[in-house]
Amino acid sequence: MRARVWLKAESFQRAGSFKTRGAFNAALVGLEANDLRGLAALSSGNHGQAIALAAEELGLPAAVVMPATASAVKIAAVRSYGAEVITDGVTMTNRERIAAELATERGLRLIHPHDDPDVISGQATVGYELAAQLQERGVEAPLVLVPVGGGGLISGVIIALRRWLPKARVVGVQSEAANAAALSVACGRRVSLPEVPVTVADGAATLRLGQLCWEIVRAEVDEVVTVTEQQIGDACWWLWSRCKLVVEPTGALAVSAALTHIAEQRVATNQADPSTGEVVCVLSGGNCLPSQIARLVPDPL
Repeated sequence: MRARVWLKAESFQRAGSFKTRGAFNAALVGLEANDLRGLAALSSGNHGQAIALAAEELGLPAAVVMPATASAVKIAAVRSYGAEVITDGVTMTNRERIAAELATERGLRLIHPHDDPDVISGQATVGYELAAQLQERGVEAPLVLVPVGGGGLISGVIIALRRWLPKARVVGVQSEAANAAALSVACGRRVSLPEVPVTVADGAATLRLGQLCWEIVRAEVDEVVTVTEQQIGDACWWLWSRCKLVVEPTGALAVSAALTHIAEQRVATNQADPSTGEVVCVLSGGNCLPSQIARLVPDPL
């Protein structure tokens, strides 16, 4: 199948990912309501960077709870924006509890990485921009591929597209190793994985969709597909070598689906002519070390 592919490069956002949109929106909503508390967050990396940056810009203190196993480059980035990073004893399974306790003890406002209406509203600006950009180019019925972890990004994107580009087909993409959303859609209920998934797509290594996100995904998302770890690595290398874009493995999930599922015609487009299509890949972030990409890519020679 032939398709024209558009890349929505959220890796170019400040702090290197789409998370900046939701973090700033949530922080500003608080300030507009005269909530002058500092900010707290739980994060595997990108949301923490976004909260730290928002706090720095708005003159607020920030503390970010991150698993000790989080990407070193992401931990360093959070600290570089002036936030305190708490990692001692933190895991993917207890980080929400620790962050909630920290926020209560210190009188901070806890901003969840995805299960928060203000955060989802911020992420919806990705979809709003996409709709405007595609309509300018005469594209009305694209296939939009979106990485899925906790579900905040795809929830915001689909809310916007259902209003501003209603003919779009929106498909979530996960790693086979971290497939809670795909399982949830398949069985019609929110599924939690039995243990923390191990995947190169660390930004999407979640146990489950957020409750609010699940309600949106269940009602609106057309499909959720999965890709293998090797296919994610191939997509990172394709973006690096062909497009000259630094995209972290989580950010490459959509391109991975485009390179595999669409080529095998396992994801349908809305085009009348099945031989062509318009495909949008959301590149959710670019925060990674070169060594992370190098480990995924075999020697091309």
